[in-house]
Amino acid sequence: MDLSLTIILIIIVFGFIAAFIDSVVGGGGLISTPALLAIGLPPSVALGTNKLASSFGSFTSALRFIRSGKVDLKVVSKLFIFVFLASSLGAFVATIIPSQVLKPLIIIALTSVFIFTILKKDWGSVRTFTHFTIAKAIIFAALFVVIGFYDGFVGGGTGSFMLFVLLLFGFDFLSAAGNAKVLNFASNLGALVLFMTLGQVNYVYGFIMAASMIVGSYVGAQFAIKQGVGYIKVLFIVITAILILKNIYDYLQQIVHH
Repeated sequence: MDLSLTIILIIIVFGFIAAFIDSVVGGGGLISTPALLAIGLPPSVALGTNKLASSFGSFTSALRFIRSGKVDLKVVSKLFIFVFLASSLGAFVATIIPSQVLKPLIIIALTSVFIFTILKKDWGSVRTFTHFTIAKAIIFAALFVVIGFYDGFVGGGTGSFMLFVLLLFGFDFLSAAGNAKVLNFASNLGALVLFMTLGQVNYVYGFIMAASMIVGSYVGAQFAIKQGVGYIKVLFIVITAILILKNIYDYLQQIVHH
């Protein structure tokens, strides 16, 4: 394995930038996975290695949000294991069925999230969530199990979907970002276990990027907590728009090559 200074710098720089963005609204994989592909890793190994690094990143930002009091531990602790297992299952299914089959649905879902957030001007600026009824709790849990499965199966846009569901249930952007980060750590971990079992992780590249992502995640979460709701909303809209364009591009490429 060629571990030149150039490769180390690419891993560190792109890992930091990806984690900075990912620490708040997700979408960091748009930066870190192409960087791992660019240094010569096969696609499946790049995905597995990215999950290793991003697990460290999401754990760091989750911890920072917990310490700032922006996480509802009662809510996320109950969901953690379900999201973990759903993500492992999703990653396993991805080894059997190509994830490309979901591309049109992902484009529609992300576009709906984007339009809804743009149209609802004051959405997510004030927290209205107090508690769950039994019916709401079941729907909430079911949605996160689906998103957990999606993260293992496809991955791109998980942070956007988690944030969106939390906003729907009355969380403001800052507390939604904190809770989403803890549950995103669960889904990262679930998929990582499967990738490790299949031997699809480059540990040298993964741990170098993990070190960079720990720093990027801490700085990103710190920045978000200081800047507040407005900053997170703008970043959320920008990242969701990029995710939509990326998925449209991938889908068109898929059609052209078939």
